[in-house]
Parts: sequence; C-alpha cells; structure tokens
Amino acid sequence: MLKEGDKIPNFTARCTDGTVLNSEEFKGKWTILFFYPKAFTPGCTKEVCNLRDGFEILSKFDVNVYGISKDNLETQMKFKKRYGLPYELIADQDGKIIKSFGVSGLFGFAKRVTFIVDPEGKIAKIIDKVRVSEHYAQIVEFLENILNQK
Repeated sequence: MLKEGDKIPNFTARCTDGTVLNSEEFKGKWTILFFYPKAFTPGCTKEVCNLRDGFEILSKFDVNVYGISKDNLETQMKFKKRYGLPYELIADQDGKIIKSFGVSGLFGFAKRVTFIVDPEGKIAKIIDKVRVSEHYAQIVEFLENILNQK
C-alpha cells in the first residue's frame, strides 16, 4: 500500500457522470479517494450513505470526493442513483487503480481504505481503519486539523 507522503499514481477512469477523469486534474485542490469492496453490500452502502449525509460539511472544505470499487460503470451509476450520492463513483472494473494504490484485497476487491490527497497530489493521510458509520467525521477531523494549521 502507498504511504503518507507518496505521490498518487496517475490514472484515468470513467466516472458515474459519464466524464473521463485523469488524476492530474486533482492538483490544486484537496481530494478524497475512498476505496470500497462492492456496491450494494451492507457495509459499503452504510459507508457511501454516511459520506452522503456528511457531504454538506465536507463541501465546506472545497474538496473533490470520489468513491472507487471494481464494480462496472452501470452498477456504480445505479448505486449512486439509488442512494442519491452527491459525489462521483469510479468504475475500476479491471482493478488497475486498486492495484496501483496497493489496496487489493480478497478476490481482487478493494480494501476499505481512504486516501486524503493534498493539492500537490501527495497523500496527506491514509485512513485504513474506516468506521463506516463515522467515515465523514474521520475525514473532517483530519481536514480541520490540517487546514486550521495553515
């Protein structure tokens, strides 16, 4: 797994809004990349809904938020629509992004890990003990601490 201070790998991926995203676009803004195993499973549903419910607070930090799993784009789009997610999901069907971040778990599914990426494209924080019902609070706590120091 990548470490705090590492530059994130460059990747291109299709998002649920139909756009093709290049990770170079993250530069200049804080970015949250959260990996989760599988859409529509109980833990993953709880996690994405927790981030949805805390999105208004997260958006005060002017951050990009992306969820990434091995699900195909159609499944990701259905997942986003069913739960009214205000952020984009990335379909990493071939698992290349998951592997490049070193978060490949059982059967190639993503482990539940969140990377908070600084405006220079470096990993500022890794949350590898994600509490699905408190996930946005874990992210906000870090952002408040780091951004209030500046």
